[in-house]
Amino acid sequence: MMERIFAILILVAVILPCGLVAEDRAAGDRMGDPQAGYEHLINTPYLPPYFDQETFDNVWRVWPKTLRDQAEQADADQRRQMAFERYGLTGRVEDPTKPLQYVVDKKGTWTLNCFSCHGGQVDGKTIAGLPNNRFDFAGITDEIRLTKALLGKKLVPTDYSSLVFPMGNNKGTTNAVNFGVALLSLRDADLKLVPGASFPKMLHHDMEPPPWWHFVKKENLYLDGFAPKGHRGLLQFTLVKENKAQAFRDREEDFRDVYAYLNSLEAPKYPGSVDQAQAKQGRIVFHNHCSECHGTHGENADYPERMVPIDVVKTDRARLDSLSPAHREGYGQSWFNSYGQQAGLIADPAGYVAPPLDGVWATAPYLHNGSVPTLWHLLHPDERPKLWRWKSLGYDHQRMGISVEVLDEVPRGLSSIERREVFDTSRFGKSASGHDFPNVLNDTEKADLLEYLKTL
Repeated sequence: MMERIFAILILVAVILPCGLVAEDRAAGDRMGDPQAGYEHLINTPYLPPYFDQETFDNVWRVWPKTLRDQAEQADADQRRQMAFERYGLTGRVEDPTKPLQYVVDKKGTWTLNCFSCHGGQVDGKTIAGLPNNRFDFAGITDEIRLTKALLGKKLVPTDYSSLVFPMGNNKGTTNAVNFGVALLSLRDADLKLVPGASFPKMLHHDMEPPPWWHFVKKENLYLDGFAPKGHRGLLQFTLVKENKAQAFRDREEDFRDVYAYLNSLEAPKYPGSVDQAQAKQGRIVFHNHCSECHGTHGENADYPERMVPIDVVKTDRARLDSLSPAHREGYGQSWFNSYGQQAGLIADPAGYVAPPLDGVWATAPYLHNGSVPTLWHLLHPDERPKLWRWKSLGYDHQRMGISVEVLDEVPRGLSSIERREVFDTSRFGKSASGHDFPNVLNDTEKADLLEYLKTL
């Protein structure tokens, strides 16, 4: 019984597959409609509803006293903004009163969507497709559950999620890979639920979501590059128990539109000033030291999609070890991968695929686990803080990334939400080591390179 409940709880996590599917070029496929894809994501609930408008409007009542007193004196709009900031939600560009990260239907029910992790804000601007470095999945789950109890509302399986499954130890990161492992392990190749199926042993760890504008350049998906791309894989996030096998077939046309939308996204341009002369020198540094893995930009741009062995890149290997060859093969032989008809599956990858760097200025924190707060720290491996926390929501234009406070120890007396503001690189899966290639550069070259990265 617990396993069945557990299965439902974690399925609300839309993080794992949403940003990782590019255009399916199979012969005869209908070309998707990008605008329709966006509309599907913000208006169509593909999961069971999580909570209602009344619950969200009253969530402030379970906040700590100081914040609760502030909210009590605020009006409804101000309280909504306080809640948005607390949980890492943003208003939609076309309607700031509506959350980008949730489908809110006419009845006022809220359902999580892909933008929970793949729609965020940088330098005060909301950008669809941007990694949401503020989303607190565990925080909103816990406090919505408390609010429902306060209002006497019925709890749903999702409300128990964080009690039995790690949701994420830091804001902006989630245990996304294991959500996918757990979901697919309960289904056969046709996506039918298997009676008595149980979860495999899982290596829990946190991941920073990738930007959606990268996938158009890729042939294979995910950090370890194991999966051939195709629009069906987008539907992984709907593997809740309530969705029977036929539901995926019925929704396939929607997701042709969704990945057409993803395929249309472009990286945001850096909004600050750029020293063009310095950036020109940085372009030379980039070409000589970075382009072999990350590709080139401008005329004749090329992205090599290079797999870098783990013993070479030396970044945290928890993500690589979290998927077994059997799991990757299981995905490859399923409906998601057209029962193995899509060639290119890599069951046992050697390391991580170096990502393209379009819009890299906007995607802090860095490395796949979000352990490095700025591009400056990425280029200065010996200066990366071992323990840091968010200082403000403002963008650090000097170091290019999030504004942080370096700590000597974890402060005492923090609430659980405040604790998730603190990034401790000594914890499992949180290492900021590796990618020490910039050590061959001198300080001038690093400064020039940092300026060039603004232009991508």
